[in-house]
Amino acid sequence: MIKRQVVLKTVRVILPVVAAVVFWGFISSASAAEPVSASNPNAVGWAFLSAALSAGLSALAAGIAVAYVGAAAVGAMSEKPELAGRALIYVGLAEGIAIYGLIIAIMILSRV
Repeated sequence: MIKRQVVLKTVRVILPVVAAVVFWGFISSASAAEPVSASNPNAVGWAFLSAALSAGLSALAAGIAVAYVGAAAVGAMSEKPELAGRALIYVGLAEGIAIYGLIIAIMILSRV
């Protein structure tokens, strides 16, 4: 059985590489001066793929972050209930990762 930490370390290495390859394909297939047009279906495909990956992978990363931060926050609140406000702030910061990915996906799709 594969340990959870080994899987997480592998995902942390592989996900940035996949994202870099997809973004490189999107940038190389589209000129920086003009938006991607429907006349180049390859560029449109890369745009949709990169937008989907940026939104999906950021949601996955936010879920992992909220799992760790949320567990630590509940543990801290069980010992000191006055830490509830700070714990919610930290969980909210972890959820912000998904919002960043969504913003990048919107920016990519605005060029299509």
